[in-house]
Amino acid sequence: MTQTDVHAAALEELGASDPGPGNGDLSLVLDVPVELAVEIGRTTMTIREAVSLTPGAVVVLNRMAGEPVDLLVNGKRIARGEVVVVDEEFGLRVTEVVAGGGVELP
Repeated sequence: MTQTDVHAAALEELGASDPGPGNGDLSLVLDVPVELAVEIGRTTMTIREAVSLTPGAVVVLNRMAGEPVDLLVNGKRIARGEVVVVDEEFGLRVTEVVAGGGVELP
């Protein structure tokens, strides 16, 4: 077995203007596509129940009618809102941005 010399690493202290987590330049990722989804609710059922669903079947969700729905970006909730109809298409009117979920843009 040989002996190895060990030396302490010299580290610079980060200044207040140095980019850290959440303080970087977002312009590099602003054009990256992400998946947005609106979730109106969830439920759990067995595979037997799922495969026995037929047209007209009603699936009860864990959310009451009129409650805000969740806006998910890549599966993470970032906002809540209400479903609206615009020119015969569904949309979402954002009523609340989830704390810590939103990103400040320049």
